[in-house]
This record gives sequence, structure tokens and C-alpha cells, in this order.
Amino acid sequence: MKKTLILFLILPLLSFGVHKYYISLTEIAYKEKTKSVQMIMNVFMDDIETAINKDYKVNLQLTTKDELKKTDSLFFNYLNNHFKVKINSKKVNYRFIGKEYDGDIVYFYLEIENVLNPKSIEIENDVLVKYFPEQQNLVKVSLKEERKSLFLDKKNDKGLLKF
Repeated sequence: MKKTLILFLILPLLSFGVHKYYISLTEIAYKEKTKSVQMIMNVFMDDIETAINKDYKVNLQLTTKDELKKTDSLFFNYLNNHFKVKINSKKVNYRFIGKEYDGDIVYFYLEIENVLNPKSIEIENDVLVKYFPEQQNLVKVSLKEERKSLFLDKKNDKGLLKF
């Protein structure tokens, strides 16, 4: 009887396959006091590792003792190629401040300095789309008292927010 009961309880759980979500979140905030735009992007570690390994023909081995010493520069190069920002219709460069691993997520910390009176932010984000066509990149922007969002994917990887 116990075996039958366990079978009836477990069988429905096994009928559902594991679904992998492909999503990143980038939070962007303008800091009036420092005149800077601060960005935090989070992506799934295994996905970014796959993309960089394939694009740069390396083996990052993230979070292991054999992690490549040049991981930060590879991350920065990858982001520069796949995440672009324009403020007030002008392309701007950002600094790679660093990264942080948290479970299966990598957080990237980026900053744009000397930003005066931003009225629009344009984002181009095709991070991970090449290898994961279902990838969706959510961007949330806080500027002064306003909050706006963009939902970008393979078909639509650019968006403009006006404040």
C-alpha cells in the first residue's frame, strides 16, 4: 500500500520536465549626487560561461580553482560587444567595476561617470541571444523619481526610454 501511495504521489511530479528560463535583469539608476549612472546586470552563470567559452574559445571554469585569470577582461569584452548604452542620443562607455557570484547567478557592476541631465537612455542588449534564442533581457531604469522598463529579446534588442 505504501509503495502504491508513494508511486501516485511521485509519478505526477516526474511527468513535468525541468524548464530552463533564459532571462537577465539589468537595473540602471542615475545618481544625481555623483552624476553617474550605475548598472547591475545579473545573468545565469552557466549561460554566460557557455557564450564566452564559445565566442573566445576558452574554458572559463567559473568558481573553480582553475578559473582563468583573465575572466574579468573576457566578461568586459563580451559585455562591450553585447550591451550598449546611449544617453541623450550619444553613445557612452561604461566602466567594469567588477563581478560577484551568488549561487548560479553572476552580477556585473558597471558605471558611467560624468552624466549631466539625462533625458533619454537607449539600450541595446543582445546578451546571450546568439546561443540562447529564447533569451529575454529585462532592463529597469530609475531616473530621478521615474521608473521605466524595457523587455528585450532576439527580435527586439533595442529600446529607448525618455524621461
